[in-house]
Amino acid sequence: MKLILAIVQDKDSNRLANEFIDANVRATKLSSTGGFLKSGNSTFIVGIDDERVQEVLDLIKETCQSRKQYVSTPVSLDLSLDGQVPYPVEVEVGGATVFVLPVDAFQRY
Repeated sequence: MKLILAIVQDKDSNRLANEFIDANVRATKLSSTGGFLKSGNSTFIVGIDDERVQEVLDLIKETCQSRKQYVSTPVSLDLSLDGQVPYPVEVEVGGATVFVLPVDAFQRY
């Protein structure tokens, strides 16, 4: 048995949850916040048998695609930087960060 932790962008979380339901994969969804862009994320916790791990990873990979997004650079209050104006910067967002961990025991009550 394995424990899969998948951190996905909120834009992908509902589609992934529906894919899990269609594939009969039980998952717990937690709201979380990302670091760099401080944007909303969802963390899925999935306990799954070893033979279904690749199936779950494939669902995550197909559903959570990375994409480009423009964000504004932070405004600096440093007066020595004459005329610095925030401008949009293209960054890659989305996709998924996935951890697969071994499980010693699993109980359902």
